[in-house]
Amino acid sequence: MMRTHWPALGYVFGAFAALACIPLGASAQTYPSKPIKFIVPYAPGGLPDTVARWVSQRLTERLGQTVVVDNKPGGNGMVAYQALLQSTPSDGHAFIVSDGSMLSITPQINKNATYRIGHELVPVSMIATSPLFIVAHPKTGVTSFKEFVEAVKAKPSEYAYGSSGIGSTHHLTMEALKAALNLDVRHVPFRGSGQSTPALVGGQVDFSVAALPSIAGFVKAGQVKLLASNARERSKQAPDVPAVAETVPGFDFAVVVGVLGAKDTPQAAIDRISKEIAEVVKMPEVIKTFHDAVIEPVGGSPAEYGKAIERENAAMAKAGKAAQLTAF
Repeated sequence: MMRTHWPALGYVFGAFAALACIPLGASAQTYPSKPIKFIVPYAPGGLPDTVARWVSQRLTERLGQTVVVDNKPGGNGMVAYQALLQSTPSDGHAFIVSDGSMLSITPQINKNATYRIGHELVPVSMIATSPLFIVAHPKTGVTSFKEFVEAVKAKPSEYAYGSSGIGSTHHLTMEALKAALNLDVRHVPFRGSGQSTPALVGGQVDFSVAALPSIAGFVKAGQVKLLASNARERSKQAPDVPAVAETVPGFDFAVVVGVLGAKDTPQAAIDRISKEIAEVVKMPEVIKTFHDAVIEPVGGSPAEYGKAIERENAAMAKAGKAAQLTAF
């Protein structure tokens, strides 16, 4: 007579049950299990790229896995988005590090940009914010934001401002300001700040919107004059320069840099990256590095970053309408 070894079968069934409980994606115990990729939708040297590289160095030390920055410029962020989808993001080892223009501006000018926050992309962590500044060439005789407004109103359409390109945050900052104060100043788009800054310094345009690091040397030399910042508060690195919000309540077009994941990114990966970035931006040496570059470290949670994206999307949509942006 055959005997059935029920205890042994019980062990087998128990083992299968235990295996069934192990998640297939990232888990808090095993994540990260390989190098992490930070995909930046711009060429090296810009704000998102700089922030990604500084943070990735610290994350590498904290996570025990290399965090690699992978630049994928082109298509107003679409190339980076496709790279994310091709990087098996479902295991939580690939993310996009970008400013908000990829979400708030690209859909206004690119019909193929159908990704949406909360659907195709999810917020992971807000890393930092950085203001842009309205700057004047000395030939204008303008030395303050008040004088800027007065000069432009006195001579409508006679002044020109330069930006880093149509649909850039630089462009929409000025267009939003023009709409708010009923100003008439012509737009001259350039291909990046590498062209717009020399154009301002050389007097080809009267005003410009620029990041402080790109013009700090010219400001110090007296070749250009800071008039106002586009953030909701004055910059700690330029406390004597007013914020536009002091004249236009609620005005805030400061650049926000954060981490985005694909919709199927495991929650364990999102939580870990968000938590570690929050700790990294608290480090004194990181704070100093950021402040020296006129960047304010934040370290916001996924929910906080999501709300920041919503606010920016609303502001940029309004500014884009004022600028008459059209998708192509």
